[in-house]
Amino acid sequence: MGYGPLWTAVLSFPLMVAVQLMCGRLGIVTGRGLAGVIRLRYPRWVLWGACILLVTANVFNIAADLGGMGAAAEMVTGVTTLVWTPLLTVLIISFLFWSSYRRIAKALKWATLVLLAYVVTAYFAHVNWREAMLATIHPRLSWSREYLATLLGILGTTISPYLFFWQASQEVEEQRSEGRKTAHPRGASDGEMRRLRVDVTVGMFASNFVMYFIILTTAATLHAHGTTEIQTARQAAEALLPLAGRAAYWLFTFGLIGTGMLSVPVLAGSSAYAIAEAGAWRRSLEKKPSSARRFYGVLAAAMAAGLAIDYVGLDAVKMLFWAAVLNGALAPPLILVIILLTNDRRVMGERINSPSLRILGWVTLVVMSAATVGMLFS
Repeated sequence: MGYGPLWTAVLSFPLMVAVQLMCGRLGIVTGRGLAGVIRLRYPRWVLWGACILLVTANVFNIAADLGGMGAAAEMVTGVTTLVWTPLLTVLIISFLFWSSYRRIAKALKWATLVLLAYVVTAYFAHVNWREAMLATIHPRLSWSREYLATLLGILGTTISPYLFFWQASQEVEEQRSEGRKTAHPRGASDGEMRRLRVDVTVGMFASNFVMYFIILTTAATLHAHGTTEIQTARQAAEALLPLAGRAAYWLFTFGLIGTGMLSVPVLAGSSAYAIAEAGAWRRSLEKKPSSARRFYGVLAAAMAAGLAIDYVGLDAVKMLFWAAVLNGALAPPLILVIILLTNDRRVMGERINSPSLRILGWVTLVVMSAATVGMLFS
Protein backbone atom coordinates (compact mmCIF):
# COMPACT_ATOMS: atom_id res chain seq x y z
CA MET A 1 0.00 0.00 0.00
CA GLY A 2 3.00 2.29 -0.40
CA TYR A 3 3.13 5.35 1.83
CA GLY A 4 -0.59 5.00 2.62
CA PRO A 5 -0.33 3.38 6.10
CA LEU A 6 2.18 5.91 7.51
CA TRP A 7 -0.56 7.71 9.44
CA THR A 8 -1.15 4.57 11.53
CA ALA A 9 2.19 5.10 13.31
CA VAL A 10 0.90 8.44 14.55
CA LEU A 11 -2.58 7.13 15.43
CA SER A 12 -1.44 4.04 17.29
CA PHE A 13 1.18 5.77 19.46
CA PRO A 14 -1.12 7.44 22.05
CA LEU A 15 -3.47 4.44 22.00
CA MET A 16 -0.77 1.89 22.78
CA VAL A 17 0.74 4.17 25.45
CA ALA A 18 -2.68 4.45 27.13
CA VAL A 19 -3.36 0.70 27.20
CA GLN A 20 0.15 -0.24 28.39
CA LEU A 21 0.02 2.46 31.08
CA MET A 22 -3.27 1.09 32.36
CA CYS A 23 -1.83 -2.44 32.49
CA GLY A 24 1.35 -1.29 34.21
CA ARG A 25 -0.56 0.78 36.77
CA LEU A 26 -2.78 -2.22 37.49
CA GLY A 27 0.27 -4.36 38.26
CA ILE A 28 1.98 -1.73 40.43
CA VAL A 29 -1.12 -0.86 42.46
CA THR A 30 -2.51 -4.36 43.04
CA GLY A 31 0.68 -6.39 43.12
CA ARG A 32 -0.98 -8.87 40.76
CA GLY A 33 -0.92 -9.62 37.06
CA LEU A 34 -3.93 -8.94 34.85
CA ALA A 35 -5.33 -12.47 35.12
CA GLY A 36 -4.86 -12.41 38.89
CA VAL A 37 -6.94 -9.23 39.23
CA ILE A 38 -9.64 -10.59 36.90
CA ARG A 39 -9.81 -13.75 39.06
CA LEU A 40 -10.58 -11.67 42.15
CA ARG A 41 -13.06 -9.26 40.55
CA TYR A 42 -15.01 -11.17 37.90
CA PRO A 43 -16.76 -14.53 37.38
CA ARG A 44 -14.73 -17.51 36.22
CA TRP A 45 -16.17 -17.35 32.70
CA VAL A 46 -14.68 -13.86 32.29
CA LEU A 47 -11.34 -15.05 33.68
CA TRP A 48 -11.02 -18.14 31.51
CA GLY A 49 -12.54 -16.35 28.51
CA ALA A 50 -9.76 -13.75 28.74
CA CYS A 51 -7.13 -16.49 29.10
CA ILE A 52 -8.48 -18.37 26.07
CA LEU A 53 -8.39 -15.19 23.95
CA LEU A 54 -4.80 -14.57 25.02
CA VAL A 55 -3.50 -18.12 24.53
CA THR A 56 -5.22 -18.46 21.13
CA ALA A 57 -3.60 -15.26 19.86
CA ASN A 58 -0.24 -16.13 21.41
CA VAL A 59 0.03 -19.65 19.98
CA PHE A 60 -0.59 -18.39 16.44
CA ASN A 61 1.82 -15.52 17.06
CA ILE A 62 4.50 -17.95 18.28
CA ALA A 63 3.96 -20.07 15.16
CA ALA A 64 4.23 -17.00 12.92
CA ASP A 65 7.37 -15.69 14.63
CA LEU A 66 9.11 -19.09 14.61
CA GLY A 67 8.14 -19.54 10.96
CA GLY A 68 9.45 -16.07 10.08
CA MET A 69 12.71 -16.68 11.92
CA GLY A 70 13.11 -20.04 10.21
CA ALA A 71 12.38 -18.55 6.77
CA ALA A 72 14.97 -15.81 7.32
CA ALA A 73 17.57 -18.34 8.45
CA GLU A 74 16.82 -20.54 5.43
CA MET A 75 17.31 -17.55 3.12
CA VAL A 76 20.95 -17.06 4.15
CA THR A 77 21.98 -20.66 4.90
CA GLY A 78 20.01 -22.72 2.41
CA VAL A 79 18.97 -25.10 5.23
CA THR A 80 15.22 -25.69 5.20
CA THR A 81 12.99 -23.92 7.70
CA LEU A 82 11.73 -27.36 8.77
CA VAL A 83 15.11 -27.81 10.41
CA TRP A 84 15.51 -24.25 11.69
CA THR A 85 12.15 -23.87 13.45
CA PRO A 86 12.60 -26.84 15.87
CA LEU A 87 16.21 -25.81 16.52
CA LEU A 88 15.12 -22.27 17.39
CA THR A 89 12.27 -23.63 19.53
CA VAL A 90 14.62 -25.86 21.53
CA LEU A 91 17.08 -22.98 21.93
CA ILE A 92 14.41 -20.62 23.30
CA ILE A 93 12.96 -23.24 25.66
CA SER A 94 16.48 -24.02 26.91
CA PHE A 95 17.06 -20.33 27.62
CA LEU A 96 13.83 -20.07 29.55
CA PHE A 97 14.26 -23.28 31.55
CA TRP A 98 17.94 -23.18 32.45
CA SER A 99 18.93 -19.53 32.40
CA SER A 100 17.44 -16.17 33.37
CA TYR A 101 15.36 -14.54 30.66
CA ARG A 102 16.16 -11.18 32.24
CA ARG A 103 19.90 -11.73 31.66
CA ILE A 104 19.34 -13.10 28.16
CA ALA A 105 17.07 -10.18 27.24
CA LYS A 106 19.73 -7.67 28.33
CA ALA A 107 22.09 -9.16 25.76
CA LEU A 108 19.58 -9.80 23.00
CA LYS A 109 17.94 -6.37 23.13
CA TRP A 110 20.97 -4.93 21.37
CA ALA A 111 20.11 -7.06 18.34
CA THR A 112 16.97 -4.98 17.90
CA LEU A 113 19.14 -1.95 17.08
CA VAL A 114 19.58 -3.48 13.63
CA LEU A 115 16.03 -2.27 12.95
CA LEU A 116 17.48 1.24 12.80
CA ALA A 117 18.90 0.14 9.43
CA TYR A 118 15.45 1.01 8.03
CA VAL A 119 15.91 4.59 9.26
CA VAL A 120 19.28 4.88 7.55
CA THR A 121 18.03 3.16 4.38
CA ALA A 122 15.32 5.82 3.98
CA TYR A 123 18.07 8.32 3.13
CA PHE A 124 19.45 6.10 0.36
CA ALA A 125 16.11 5.07 -1.12
CA HIS A 126 14.90 8.23 -2.88
CA VAL A 127 11.86 8.71 -0.67
CA ASN A 128 9.12 10.91 -2.05
CA TRP A 129 9.02 13.07 1.08
CA ARG A 130 6.09 15.19 -0.07
CA GLU A 131 3.92 12.11 -0.62
CA ALA A 132 5.17 10.58 2.64
CA MET A 133 4.34 13.68 4.72
CA LEU A 134 0.91 13.91 3.11
CA ALA A 135 0.20 10.24 3.91
CA THR A 136 1.33 10.84 7.51
CA ILE A 137 -1.11 13.68 8.21
CA HIS A 138 -3.93 12.89 5.78
CA PRO A 139 -5.31 9.33 6.06
CA ARG A 140 -6.95 7.93 2.96
CA LEU A 141 -9.35 5.29 4.18
CA SER A 142 -10.75 2.53 2.00
CA TRP A 143 -13.65 0.40 3.16
CA SER A 144 -12.37 -2.74 1.46
CA ARG A 145 -11.68 -5.94 3.37
CA GLU A 146 -8.03 -5.89 2.28
CA TYR A 147 -7.48 -2.36 3.59
CA LEU A 148 -9.32 -2.96 6.88
CA ALA A 149 -7.48 -6.26 7.44
CA THR A 150 -4.18 -4.42 6.96
CA LEU A 151 -5.27 -1.66 9.35
CA LEU A 152 -6.35 -4.24 11.92
CA GLY A 153 -3.06 -6.11 11.48
CA ILE A 154 -1.05 -2.93 12.11
CA LEU A 155 -3.08 -2.19 15.24
CA GLY A 156 -2.86 -5.83 16.33
CA THR A 157 0.91 -5.91 16.06
CA THR A 158 1.24 -2.78 18.24
CA ILE A 159 -1.75 -3.08 20.62
CA SER A 160 -1.42 -6.81 21.29
CA PRO A 161 -3.09 -9.00 23.96
CA TYR A 162 0.21 -10.55 25.07
CA LEU A 163 1.61 -7.11 25.88
CA PHE A 164 -1.34 -6.36 28.20
CA PHE A 165 -0.63 -9.41 30.36
CA TRP A 166 3.14 -9.09 30.12
CA GLN A 167 3.23 -5.43 31.21
CA ALA A 168 1.23 -6.05 34.40
CA SER A 169 3.11 -9.25 35.28
CA GLN A 170 6.51 -7.67 34.77
CA GLU A 171 5.64 -4.73 37.02
CA VAL A 172 4.85 -7.31 39.72
CA GLU A 173 8.17 -9.07 39.00
CA GLU A 174 9.97 -5.73 39.41
CA GLN A 175 8.32 -5.23 42.80
CA ARG A 176 9.32 -8.72 43.92
CA SER A 177 12.89 -8.21 42.77
CA GLU A 178 12.99 -5.13 45.03
CA GLY A 179 11.74 -7.18 47.98
CA ARG A 180 8.10 -6.03 47.99
CA LYS A 181 5.75 -8.94 48.71
CA THR A 182 2.40 -7.17 48.41
CA ALA A 183 0.98 -3.93 47.10
CA HIS A 184 -1.82 -1.58 48.09
CA PRO A 185 -3.28 1.51 46.38
CA ARG A 186 -1.63 3.71 49.00
CA GLY A 187 1.65 1.88 48.47
CA ALA A 188 2.00 2.82 44.80
CA SER A 189 4.30 5.84 44.99
CA ASP A 190 4.32 8.85 42.71
CA GLY A 191 7.88 7.91 41.79
CA GLU A 192 6.79 4.47 40.57
CA MET A 193 4.06 6.03 38.48
CA ARG A 194 6.47 8.55 36.93
CA ARG A 195 8.96 5.78 36.16
CA LEU A 196 6.19 3.77 34.48
CA ARG A 197 5.06 6.75 32.36
CA VAL A 198 8.60 7.40 31.15
CA ASP A 199 9.30 3.72 30.51
CA VAL A 200 6.11 3.12 28.51
CA THR A 201 6.18 6.41 26.60
CA VAL A 202 9.82 6.10 25.54
CA GLY A 203 9.42 2.42 24.67
CA MET A 204 6.28 2.95 22.59
CA PHE A 205 7.82 5.95 20.83
CA ALA A 206 10.89 3.89 19.86
CA SER A 207 8.59 1.14 18.60
CA ASN A 208 6.52 3.48 16.44
CA PHE A 209 9.56 5.40 15.22
CA VAL A 210 10.99 2.16 13.79
CA MET A 211 7.55 1.10 12.52
CA TYR A 212 7.22 4.41 10.62
CA PHE A 213 10.55 3.94 8.87
CA ILE A 214 9.85 0.29 8.00
CA ILE A 215 6.69 1.44 6.19
CA LEU A 216 8.53 4.41 4.64
CA THR A 217 11.49 2.33 3.43
CA THR A 218 9.46 -0.51 1.97
CA ALA A 219 7.24 2.03 0.19
CA ALA A 220 10.26 3.79 -1.34
CA THR A 221 11.97 0.55 -2.40
CA LEU A 222 9.61 -2.40 -2.92
CA HIS A 223 6.34 -0.60 -3.67
CA ALA A 224 8.05 2.01 -5.86
CA HIS A 225 9.41 -0.82 -8.04
CA GLY A 226 6.12 -2.68 -8.37
CA THR A 227 6.42 -5.18 -5.48
CA THR A 228 3.08 -4.81 -3.72
CA GLU A 229 2.70 -8.29 -2.25
CA ILE A 230 5.48 -9.94 -0.24
CA GLN A 231 5.55 -13.73 -0.27
CA THR A 232 9.05 -14.60 0.93
CA ALA A 233 11.62 -13.43 3.47
CA ARG A 234 13.97 -12.67 0.58
CA GLN A 235 11.51 -10.20 -0.91
CA ALA A 236 11.09 -8.47 2.45
CA ALA A 237 14.84 -8.25 2.94
CA GLU A 238 15.25 -6.44 -0.37
CA ALA A 239 13.91 -3.27 1.24
CA LEU A 240 17.41 -2.93 2.77
CA LEU A 241 19.32 -3.32 -0.51
CA PRO A 242 19.98 0.43 -1.01
CA LEU A 243 21.89 0.49 2.29
CA ALA A 244 23.49 -2.93 2.58
CA GLY A 245 23.57 -4.41 -0.91
CA ARG A 246 23.81 -8.19 -0.83
CA ALA A 247 24.42 -8.02 2.92
CA ALA A 248 20.78 -6.89 3.24
CA TYR A 249 19.75 -10.54 3.60
CA TRP A 250 22.10 -11.04 6.56
CA LEU A 251 21.02 -7.75 8.14
CA PHE A 252 17.35 -8.66 7.80
CA THR A 253 17.96 -12.16 9.19
CA PHE A 254 19.94 -10.85 12.15
CA GLY A 255 17.19 -8.36 13.02
CA LEU A 256 14.32 -10.80 12.60
CA ILE A 257 15.94 -13.59 14.60
CA GLY A 258 17.05 -11.15 17.31
CA THR A 259 13.59 -9.66 17.75
CA GLY A 260 12.05 -13.12 17.55
CA MET A 261 14.32 -14.38 20.34
CA LEU A 262 12.98 -11.53 22.46
CA SER A 263 9.32 -11.72 21.50
CA VAL A 264 8.67 -15.48 21.45
CA PRO A 265 9.61 -15.90 25.14
CA VAL A 266 7.31 -12.95 25.95
CA LEU A 267 4.48 -14.60 24.02
CA ALA A 268 4.95 -17.95 25.74
CA GLY A 269 5.67 -16.28 29.08
CA SER A 270 2.55 -14.09 29.03
CA SER A 271 0.46 -17.23 28.39
CA ALA A 272 2.12 -18.98 31.33
CA TYR A 273 1.67 -15.97 33.63
CA ALA A 274 -2.02 -15.66 32.71
CA ILE A 275 -2.87 -19.35 33.22
CA ALA A 276 -0.80 -19.57 36.40
CA GLU A 277 -2.44 -16.45 37.84
CA ALA A 278 -5.88 -17.78 36.90
CA GLY A 279 -5.10 -21.05 38.70
CA ALA A 280 -3.25 -19.35 41.59
CA TRP A 281 -0.08 -21.36 40.83
CA ARG A 282 3.53 -20.46 41.54
CA ARG A 283 4.84 -18.37 38.69
CA SER A 284 7.99 -16.50 37.72
CA LEU A 285 10.61 -16.69 35.02
CA GLU A 286 13.10 -16.07 37.82
CA LYS A 287 12.15 -19.40 39.48
CA LYS A 288 13.64 -22.75 38.51
CA PRO A 289 11.32 -25.16 36.63
CA SER A 290 11.36 -27.54 39.60
CA SER A 291 9.69 -24.92 41.83
CA ALA A 292 7.07 -23.77 39.28
CA ARG A 293 6.34 -26.92 37.26
CA ARG A 294 2.85 -26.00 36.04
CA PHE A 295 3.95 -22.50 35.04
CA TYR A 296 6.81 -23.87 32.93
CA GLY A 297 4.52 -26.64 31.64
CA VAL A 298 2.16 -24.05 30.14
CA LEU A 299 5.13 -22.20 28.66
CA ALA A 300 6.49 -25.35 27.00
CA ALA A 301 3.01 -26.34 25.76
CA ALA A 302 2.53 -22.92 24.11
CA MET A 303 5.89 -23.29 22.35
CA ALA A 304 5.09 -26.85 21.25
CA ALA A 305 1.66 -25.82 19.91
CA GLY A 306 3.23 -22.98 17.92
CA LEU A 307 5.84 -25.32 16.47
CA ALA A 308 3.13 -27.85 15.53
CA ILE A 309 1.26 -25.18 13.54
CA ASP A 310 4.44 -24.49 11.58
CA TYR A 311 4.46 -28.11 10.41
CA VAL A 312 0.97 -27.78 8.93
CA GLY A 313 2.69 -26.16 5.98
CA LEU A 314 1.29 -22.62 6.19
CA ASP A 315 3.25 -19.84 4.52
CA ALA A 316 5.44 -17.99 7.07
CA VAL A 317 4.84 -14.50 5.66
CA LYS A 318 1.07 -15.00 5.48
CA MET A 319 1.12 -16.36 9.05
CA LEU A 320 2.92 -13.23 10.27
CA PHE A 321 0.23 -11.07 8.66
CA TRP A 322 -2.79 -13.05 9.83
CA ALA A 323 -1.39 -13.51 13.35
CA ALA A 324 -1.31 -9.72 13.61
CA VAL A 325 -4.90 -9.51 12.33
CA LEU A 326 -5.95 -12.13 14.89
CA ASN A 327 -4.27 -10.12 17.66
CA GLY A 328 -6.21 -7.04 16.58
CA ALA A 329 -9.53 -8.90 16.47
CA LEU A 330 -9.10 -10.50 19.90
CA ALA A 331 -7.83 -7.37 21.67
CA PRO A 332 -11.11 -5.37 22.15
CA PRO A 333 -12.73 -7.61 24.82
CA LEU A 334 -9.49 -7.56 26.81
CA ILE A 335 -9.19 -3.78 26.46
CA LEU A 336 -12.74 -3.43 27.81
CA VAL A 337 -11.85 -5.49 30.89
CA ILE A 338 -8.67 -3.43 31.43
CA ILE A 339 -10.58 -0.14 31.22
CA LEU A 340 -13.23 -1.33 33.68
CA LEU A 341 -10.65 -2.63 36.16
CA THR A 342 -8.48 0.49 36.10
CA ASN A 343 -11.54 2.76 36.50
CA ASP A 344 -12.72 0.77 39.56
CA ARG A 345 -11.86 2.36 42.92
CA ARG A 346 -12.27 -1.01 44.64
CA VAL A 347 -9.30 -2.21 42.58
CA MET A 348 -7.21 0.95 42.13
CA GLY A 349 -8.11 3.09 45.15
CA GLU A 350 -7.12 6.68 44.40
CA ARG A 351 -5.01 5.54 41.44
CA ILE A 352 -7.92 5.17 39.02
CA ASN A 353 -7.37 6.41 35.46
CA SER A 354 -7.10 10.13 34.83
CA PRO A 355 -9.77 11.61 32.52
CA SER A 356 -7.31 11.73 29.59
CA LEU A 357 -6.22 8.12 30.10
CA ARG A 358 -9.84 7.03 30.37
CA ILE A 359 -10.75 8.80 27.11
CA LEU A 360 -7.78 7.30 25.25
CA GLY A 361 -8.73 3.85 26.54
CA TRP A 362 -12.27 4.12 25.20
CA VAL A 363 -11.00 5.54 21.89
CA THR A 364 -8.67 2.53 21.56
CA LEU A 365 -11.57 0.16 22.17
CA VAL A 366 -13.79 1.91 19.61
CA VAL A 367 -11.07 2.09 16.93
CA MET A 368 -10.06 -1.57 17.21
CA SER A 369 -13.66 -2.78 17.45
CA ALA A 370 -14.63 -0.73 14.38
CA ALA A 371 -11.71 -2.10 12.37
CA THR A 372 -12.65 -5.67 13.35
CA VAL A 373 -16.33 -5.27 12.52
CA GLY A 374 -15.49 -3.44 9.31
CA MET A 375 -13.16 -6.21 8.14
CA LEU A 376 -15.68 -8.94 8.94
CA PHE A 377 -18.65 -7.26 7.26
CA SER A 378 -17.07 -5.27 4.41
